[in-house]
Amino acid sequence: MISVYKKAITPLQTTPHLLAHLCGLEGIVYLQDDDQPVIGFYPQKYWQVQHGQMHVHVRQENFCYHQKPCHQKDLLLDTQPRYNSTTSERGFHGGWIGFVGYDYAAQQYIDSPSCSQPELYLGLYLSYLKYEQQQWFFYSHEAHAEQMFQHILQQLNTPSVLKPFQLNSVCQATWEKSKYNQAFHKVQQYIKAGDCYQINLTQAFTAHAQGDLLSTAQSFWDLTNAPYAGYLKINHFELLSCSPELFIEFQANHVIKTRPIKGTMPRDLNDAQKDEQSKQILKNSEKDQAENVMIVDLLRNDLSVYAEVGSVKTNQLFEIESFQQVHHMVSEIQATLKAHIHPLQMLFDALPGGSITGAPKIRAMQIIAELEQQARGAYCGSLGYFNLDGTGCWNILIRSIQKYESNISLWAGGGITIASEQDAEYQECLDKISAMQTLLNTYYSAS
Repeated sequence: MISVYKKAITPLQTTPHLLAHLCGLEGIVYLQDDDQPVIGFYPQKYWQVQHGQMHVHVRQENFCYHQKPCHQKDLLLDTQPRYNSTTSERGFHGGWIGFVGYDYAAQQYIDSPSCSQPELYLGLYLSYLKYEQQQWFFYSHEAHAEQMFQHILQQLNTPSVLKPFQLNSVCQATWEKSKYNQAFHKVQQYIKAGDCYQINLTQAFTAHAQGDLLSTAQSFWDLTNAPYAGYLKINHFELLSCSPELFIEFQANHVIKTRPIKGTMPRDLNDAQKDEQSKQILKNSEKDQAENVMIVDLLRNDLSVYAEVGSVKTNQLFEIESFQQVHHMVSEIQATLKAHIHPLQMLFDALPGGSITGAPKIRAMQIIAELEQQARGAYCGSLGYFNLDGTGCWNILIRSIQKYESNISLWAGGGITIASEQDAEYQECLDKISAMQTLLNTYYSAS
């Protein structure tokens, strides 16, 4: 790879300002990456799946792209790590950024519902911005780095083309509560029949809108303070992540780590004593511990397929982490990836994550498809990156908003077991996204 070109972006620029002025660039993407923010643009090439067809788009002169059809095997060949990392350097430092949608991942196991919006996107970003030492820096590993830098500076000095966002209808649940109750009852029947132990049943909250979802992003990130937040735009599709959940982190020396979330209690930020009580209730909940350990066991099994024998271990079990609106029960599993395993192939095979499907996974996904009867899209998929050395970090796309053309969707769900109570599970759905739904609806005007 060409030696790195690095220059500071001056004067100091905020994330919203940068994104607002760069939003018109091809392949614009932002990752919070657990306080290691990065903004990518103009990938050298990108792979996209929509309407079941995969295409690769290659950058030409004047930042135009030429596309041609291809297959997943071509993508895997192209994304093979170029060298092995033995350093502890964290964060993105040149490579692939994108997302894998739930339905694209699920189709390897089941007949998943058709999805009209993009199902997969993965771009090769060798020019990007990184936030370091309270400053944004431009990085490039490309031959024409100075030309790219000047082009970005020109964009930052050009008036923003960001269009104000507005809802044309209130964002509300597509299911009546009676519909949720029917689905819950069906899950219980499947559990009692021995089909499964846990099903992650979700529901969509939808609306119609106009303008750029990006113009709302900072408000949602301020609201949620999510470590794995992000944004991506592909033509008429926008994905806004406020995710608190890490799926898989690929570290140096082939170490991999996953941190599933299973177990939720709402916070009371107005009363510290009640908030602490809520936290302790979750910590001592046998039901939530049982749900959590089911997913831990499922993920340990998933990782063991790709891991060195004896390397899979549970670092943390039933830890409580507090976020802006909720407390979550989180566990951590670690393993060492076999040296010959392609990280992207492992990601494809491990998706969808166990925390948002259920156990056993394949039967759980079949039941989900039967009961939900609609594509989840990017929701419950994964957003993240791979460096060229195979290291990387991928989230679980929960607490995320999707906008395709004029359609907005926000999803929420929870793991249902034999011990679950119908009304409590329904309320958990609302607890998870009520603050985001409320904020989203502030963009609606009846006039």
